[in-house]
Amino acid sequence: MEYNDDYEIASEYAMKVLARLKKLEIPMSPNNFELWYVYYARQNQEVIEGIDGTIKEGRPITTQICDDLHKKYLLDNKKNEKVREAGDKMNDALAYVTDMVREAKASTEQYGESLTGASNSLTQTDDIEELKTILAAVAQDTEQMIEKNRRLEEELEQSGEEMATLQRDLDSIRKEAMTDGLTAISNRKAFDEKLKYVRQRSDEEASIFTLMLIDIDHFKSFNDTYGHQVGDQVLKLVAKTLTDGIKGKDFAARYGGEEFAIILPESNAMAGEVVGNALREAVAKKEVINRNSGEKLGRITMSVGVAQYSGSESEEALIERADKALYKAKETGRNRVVVSE
Repeated sequence: MEYNDDYEIASEYAMKVLARLKKLEIPMSPNNFELWYVYYARQNQEVIEGIDGTIKEGRPITTQICDDLHKKYLLDNKKNEKVREAGDKMNDALAYVTDMVREAKASTEQYGESLTGASNSLTQTDDIEELKTILAAVAQDTEQMIEKNRRLEEELEQSGEEMATLQRDLDSIRKEAMTDGLTAISNRKAFDEKLKYVRQRSDEEASIFTLMLIDIDHFKSFNDTYGHQVGDQVLKLVAKTLTDGIKGKDFAARYGGEEFAIILPESNAMAGEVVGNALREAVAKKEVINRNSGEKLGRITMSVGVAQYSGSESEEALIERADKALYKAKETGRNRVVVSE
C-alpha cells in the first residue's frame, strides 16, 4: 500500500494514531501504527469496516483484534508489493543482459567487417611491410575481441547467478503470497487460480471434478467465548486435518474466515460426499485444548457443501451451488454433508 499524504496531513493522522493507541493501551508496533494510520486516512474500506464493526458490536479493541485485522487486510497487499518488486528486479536484470547481448552482437559485426577489410587488403598487395601492418591490425582487433568476449562471459555469468537468485526469491515470494499466513495452507487467491485451472482442464479433457465448501460450526460464538488465540488454534487444527485427509491432486485452501474449500479433480459428487464425511468425522474426534491453561474446551464440528462441476457453468456458478449446499447443511442441523443437486 502506498502512502502519499503530504507532511501536514500525515502528521495529523500520526497524532490521531498515537492518541488512539495510548487510549486503548495497545503497543506502538509498526503493524498497529500502520493499521490505525490506514483507518484514519480512510485508505482501506475493509479495515474501516473491521474496526467500526467491532466497536458497533460493543467489543473492546484489543491487540489481538488489531493483529487479526492487519494480517487479514494489509499483509496480503504487502505480499503483492513484494512480488511486483521482485518482478521489477527480474525485468531490470533481463534488460541488462539484453543490452550486453546487443553490444556483443555489434562488436562481432564490427570484428567481421574488420576481417573482411583485412582479407581484401591482403589480396591487393605483395608489399611485406604493408602485409605486416595489416596482420598486426588483425591481431590487435582479435585481442580486443577476445578481451570483450572474456568480459562478456564474466558479466553473463554474474548476471546468471543474480537472475537465479531473483528467480528463487520470486518463487518464494509468490508461494508466500499464495499461502494463508495463519493456517499455512493455500489462501483464497491460490484457490481462485486453482479452480480456474481445474475447470479449464476439465473442459479440455471432458473430465469431472468436485468442489467442497466447509464451514466450522458455531465458530463465532466459540471465538467470542474463548478468545482469538484459541480461535486461531481451531483454524490451524482444521486446516491441518483437511490437508492430512486429502491426497494426490486434491487441493485444500482457506476460503475466508472460518470457511475452507477443497477441490477434488477427477472425482464425482459421491466421492466428495465420502471425503466430506471422512474429514468431518476426523475433525469431530479432535478435542480443543487451551494451550495456556490446559483446559479442555470441547470438540468442534463442520458443515460441508458438495457440488460436482456440470461441464457448462462458470466458476462463480459452481461456488454458488456448493455454497447453497453448505447453507442447507447448516440449516438442517450442522455437522453434516449436503450434496448439491
